[in-house]
Amino acid sequence: MKLKNSIPLFFLILIAIIAMFYVPGPTIGLTEEINAGDTAWMLAASALVLLMTPGLAYFYGGMVHKKNIISTMLQSTICMAIVSIIWVVFGFSLAFGESIGGIFGNPFTFFMLKGVMNASHGTIPKVLFAFFQLKFAIITPALITGAFAERIKFTSYVLFICLFSIFIYAPLAHMTWHPDGLLYKSGVLDFAGGTVVHMSAGLSALASAIYLKSRNNSSHVETPANVPFVILGTGLLWFGWFGFNAGSALGANELASTAFATTNTASASAALAWIFFDSFKGKKPSALGTCIGAVVGLVAITPAAGYVSIPHSIVIGVVASLISNIMVDFGKNKSLDDTLDVFPCHGIGGMVGMLLTGIFASKDVNPSIEHQGLFFGEVHLFTTHVVSLAILSVFIFGISMLLLRITDWITPLRVTVGEQREGLDLSQHGESYV
Repeated sequence: MKLKNSIPLFFLILIAIIAMFYVPGPTIGLTEEINAGDTAWMLAASALVLLMTPGLAYFYGGMVHKKNIISTMLQSTICMAIVSIIWVVFGFSLAFGESIGGIFGNPFTFFMLKGVMNASHGTIPKVLFAFFQLKFAIITPALITGAFAERIKFTSYVLFICLFSIFIYAPLAHMTWHPDGLLYKSGVLDFAGGTVVHMSAGLSALASAIYLKSRNNSSHVETPANVPFVILGTGLLWFGWFGFNAGSALGANELASTAFATTNTASASAALAWIFFDSFKGKKPSALGTCIGAVVGLVAITPAAGYVSIPHSIVIGVVASLISNIMVDFGKNKSLDDTLDVFPCHGIGGMVGMLLTGIFASKDVNPSIEHQGLFFGEVHLFTTHVVSLAILSVFIFGISMLLLRITDWITPLRVTVGEQREGLDLSQHGESYV
């Protein structure tokens, strides 16, 4: 047994030992603050968001070469295990603990979820809020995997997603959603994670594709291995996204209903826009294009879901779909090998959604917002979003590059040419789809 292969097990055992001596606080006295309907909805929403990660596994797995289906799907699935443990130990605290400079939370505020079991968050138990947010933290690094599919070592990937969750995701969540966070205090609106989830994943994917460089030419595949997998994954993502966006209202209320409706409408309009635009370019309307367009619409509406009207969600879906479609074509004409077009779809989709939130956000939809969008004659919100987008893009891309270099220094990121030709299913996991 190699010593370096034992290190992750030793860490897990150490965490288990620390957890053994933890004594949770009482939960008595919470019933007066908790709303049963809100709690029931948030339990369901949390489960829906978790379902999105297996959905993503099918979505990505169906697009790669047959010899890489298992490895690609496992890269999503393993996030459910790894990020869950990080979140319980100190990840939730980094994201939502006592603010340190408005950038990240104190890792000891909720260490091992201390104080979470005997507290409420609005009308739901705080532990439920913590685990609802966990599902967002799980799927974000999983989204990145499409950029370096078919060429990354599994052990190196595991280390990278640990670093990403700690140094990129948690600070972004804190800055955006904590009341003392820098972005929150500056007035940035991100209802369900356009910045925190999709921009972070998309820009980190871009950095990964640049750093890992192109796959070996012999491994490139133009035809997806399993289009039905992609369709199944799209259905699961669309279904789960209702929990993602409507759940971000944190209650069974009118705002959740609005977010539910805008989510469905934006995805539908984006799916149609994608295949209509493909037809305009002389291509046949494909199942793959329909699925990709639907997901782009879901991405773009995420930051805006609880701030814009249903008609404006159609505009968001169409605009995001057309821009992402153009960016996918643009990327294919470059040497950049973003395997499954994560940056054009999630990165660009998240950016478009952020900017359009700054245009269409309305107090008629959500009276809690201080400034309305540009469409309603106010400039402040849109300007804030433009400046924040520029700063965040540099931050996410730069830190991602640094984390990739650190990971590569500790353990090489890329598989060998021989392992790549053999396929990652066999070379990394000793398993085969066929």
